[in-house]
Amino acid sequence: MGFGDLKSAAGLRVLNDFLADKSYIEGYSVGSVSIAVLPLLRASVLLKGNLCKVRWLSHQSYLLFSFSLPGVKKALGKYGPADVEDTTGATDSKDDDDIDLFGSDDEEESEEAKRLREERLAQYESKKSKKPAVVAKSSLLLDVKPWDDETDMAKLEECVRSIQADGLVWGSSKLVPVGYGIKKLQIQCVVEDDKVGTDMLEERITAFEDYVQSMDVAAFNKI
Repeated sequence: MGFGDLKSAAGLRVLNDFLADKSYIEGYSVGSVSIAVLPLLRASVLLKGNLCKVRWLSHQSYLLFSFSLPGVKKALGKYGPADVEDTTGATDSKDDDDIDLFGSDDEEESEEAKRLREERLAQYESKKSKKPAVVAKSSLLLDVKPWDDETDMAKLEECVRSIQADGLVWGSSKLVPVGYGIKKLQIQCVVEDDKVGTDMLEERITAFEDYVQSMDVAAFNKI
């Protein structure tokens, strides 16, 4: 009895066929057979992609974390089809202790697989670097207030629009009454957030102190 070499694809196919109509290798519950087969699960997982299914692995995946199961461990040759000889030869306790169930799979990776993985990573990085960066922009509505009703509002607006900066685009404007014959300039602009800030706009606009009393942000919307 046995499954052949469970560390090979051929042995796993024997195990796969044996489990086609079974939930457990022996009996109707998890027991000593799990202790015998558990150290070989890592090899099974690595080769599972070559099989149509490994039913026991998907049905009992929790065995990867079950280190204390009932029953007495027996040799793998005590399980499996009667006409198949066990050739795994890795069931003594020393080998069990040496197997790292959660170790790295790097040693199992072929040179071709490494090359393909590195090529795909390089292609991904190349596409990512060519993708244009998203520029964060905001739409601002500014209230620019004059000193009094005698302020030349046309000149005030001319001064405001004379402010030029990378990432700043002026839009439409209008005069809005605020009382006592005084009107404020309400002007729109679009700014690139990383290049133009509201503090900079306020500093530049209020620098025209002959015309401008103050500046406020009436509306601020992300684009």
